[in-house]
Amino acid sequence: MAYKLFIPGPVEVSPKTYRARSAPIVGHRSKDFSKLVGEIEPRLKELFYTQDPVFLSTSSSWGVMEGAIRNVVKKGVLNCCNGAFSDKWFDVSKRCGKEAGALVSEWGAPVCPEALEKELSTNKYDAVTIIHNETSTGTMSDISALSEVLKKFPDVVSIVDTVSSFSAMPIKKDELGIDVMITGCQKALAIPPGLSFVSVSEKAMKRAETVEGRGYYFDFLEFKKFMDKSMTPSTPVISLIYALQSKLDDIFEEGLENRYARHLENNKIVREWGYGYGFKLFPEEKYGSISLNCFKNNLEVDINAVNDELKKNFNMMFNCGYGKIKGVTFRISNMGDETPATMRELLGNLDTILPRYIKK
Repeated sequence: MAYKLFIPGPVEVSPKTYRARSAPIVGHRSKDFSKLVGEIEPRLKELFYTQDPVFLSTSSSWGVMEGAIRNVVKKGVLNCCNGAFSDKWFDVSKRCGKEAGALVSEWGAPVCPEALEKELSTNKYDAVTIIHNETSTGTMSDISALSEVLKKFPDVVSIVDTVSSFSAMPIKKDELGIDVMITGCQKALAIPPGLSFVSVSEKAMKRAETVEGRGYYFDFLEFKKFMDKSMTPSTPVISLIYALQSKLDDIFEEGLENRYARHLENNKIVREWGYGYGFKLFPEEKYGSISLNCFKNNLEVDINAVNDELKKNFNMMFNCGYGKIKGVTFRISNMGDETPATMRELLGNLDTILPRYIKK
């Protein structure tokens, strides 16, 4: 059974995007493919707010997240950990054989700029990983404040995961000074999974030139060599690149500011709905994500039963929490192609179910 997805990724994909994916395949060393990539690259740069190249990777975002570690870490990497995915990045760094430290915050808390500065001042690290929007907890760290700290440490290469915030809000890579900015296609871009993107600064490229053991598949130097020809190092997922082309058409037709405003409105509608029942956000409100809401299940509702009814009666589903906060939180995504009307449809359906599960 296919359900309409209001989970934090993969999100619902439009019929138009599915149709674009079915375009005939071309050779990945052909002029047709080079032309396709050449048309996409400038618009990706605009979405990244960068003059640096944006590389296409046939992988989940974890591929380039691990690849970034292999490309730029020589001395050591500080992993900022405040949720399931940032905690996992610390584990990945160690599995890559790197000297790795963890700046640990409670789940639901943002990365603390003062704590970051203190750790980087130890001079033990030449790279740092930060997840801008920790999807597991719906917590968004203040990337501007963190970037100001990073500017004090010019020898540290910053690696920032924007997987669940990219294109839902402006993240101005060059202005912020982000060295390696990573995202994926299956969240706010609303494309089927399997394609990720990484924009790499000249500083990070120069670091990569000095690092051994980069491997091949995620080697920044290989990405750059082929992107200079509007190509990819290995056979790419061409069908998803067609879907990306279609999605970029949609995004720029809507207009970036309109897109950002729509995500904010969607998010506010869901947040106010949750507050109306008495649910609380899991993070402090000012650090709440704008692409999803992660609510505490402080009303002790049988969230799984509510979701099961929603699937059975309305062919829709949300998420019942992730990792160690599964069941004690629930998450509703508002990213991608969703509109105030589609969010209200979901919430209206939930209104026919939820009251029966709330204890009097």
